[in-house]
Amino acid sequence: MARAIAIIVARIIFSFVFFMAAAFKFADIGATAGYITAAGFPMATFLTWTAAFFEIALALAFISGAFFTEASLLAAIYVIFLAFAFHGPSHWQQNQAEFGFFIDHFTFLAGLLFAAVHGPERWALKQTLPR
Repeated sequence: MARAIAIIVARIIFSFVFFMAAAFKFADIGATAGYITAAGFPMATFLTWTAAFFEIALALAFISGAFFTEASLLAAIYVIFLAFAFHGPSHWQQNQAEFGFFIDHFTFLAGLLFAAVHGPERWALKQTLPR
């Protein structure tokens, strides 16, 4: 029972993280687009909207358990992309805190990979992609 509770709590935490990330994007699309532009990416407003809806989809997958393994793996790729794109080595000279932000993404990656391997546990919609 403790295992199931721990996994449920982890699912809730993952969901809240992605819901909050999306909420911040929706709250100020322009500011997020500006941040994306500053990182050198084109079509920043489109990417902001895409990221926000992707984060909502991830949050729903984590909270429901549907497509859980797939969502965990996609989130892992996304988190590592964000680490390098927005907090990678090119940012460390300007702000030493960026190194900490970069490393934090790897902690998140470890949790997502662990989740992908162990699955959603109980109280989950058991949807997966056809093989």
